[in-house]
Amino acid sequence: MTKSELRKKYKMLRDALSIAQVEDLSMSIANQLLKLPVWDYNFYHIFLAIEEQKEVNTEYILNILSGKDKHIVISKSDFKLGTMTHFLLTDNTKIKKTHYNIPEPIDGIEILNNKIEVVFIPLLAFDKQGNRVGYGKGFYDRFLSECKPETIKIGLSFFEAETKITDVFKSDVKLDYCVTPNKTYSF
Repeated sequence: MTKSELRKKYKMLRDALSIAQVEDLSMSIANQLLKLPVWDYNFYHIFLAIEEQKEVNTEYILNILSGKDKHIVISKSDFKLGTMTHFLLTDNTKIKKTHYNIPEPIDGIEILNNKIEVVFIPLLAFDKQGNRVGYGKGFYDRFLSECKPETIKIGLSFFEAETKITDVFKSDVKLDYCVTPNKTYSF
C-alpha cells in the first residue's frame, strides 16, 4: 500500500479505538519497551501524545524514564521551516498545546540532536522492513537524519506491521525497532 492509503486506513483504525483501549494498549507498549536493551543511555527523546489523534499515550514511558533517572527531551515544531527544536523536560518546563493540539514546551534548555541517543517515534503505520508512515510533513525524517547514525530509533504503534510500504523515499529514515502492544519488531 502507499503512504497515503496507509494514512487513511490507520487514522480510521485509531479513530475507532475507545479512550480505555488507547490507555490499555499504551500501557502494553510501555511494558514491551522494558524488554528492549535500550535503557543504558542518558538522553531519550519522546513525543507528547496528541490526545485528539489518539496517539500512543507516552505518559507510561515518561514514568519509566523518570524512574530510571534519564534525561528526557521533548520537541517544539516550527511549521514554517518544517523543523523541530528539542528541550530538556524538567519540573519547570511549561507545556502548551499548539493550534494542531500538539503539546509542546514553551521554552527551556535546548538539547542538540547529537546529544540524543534514543528516539521514540510516533507513526500511523510501518512495514516489516522498518519503514514508517507519519503524518506526511517530514519532521521526524529531517530530525532523525541530523542525529548521530548510532541513535536508536523506536517506533510506537497500536497495530502490527504492514507487509510493504510501496512508495518509500531515499530520504525516509528507517526504524531500528517498532513496539506494538503484543510484539517488538527489530530491523
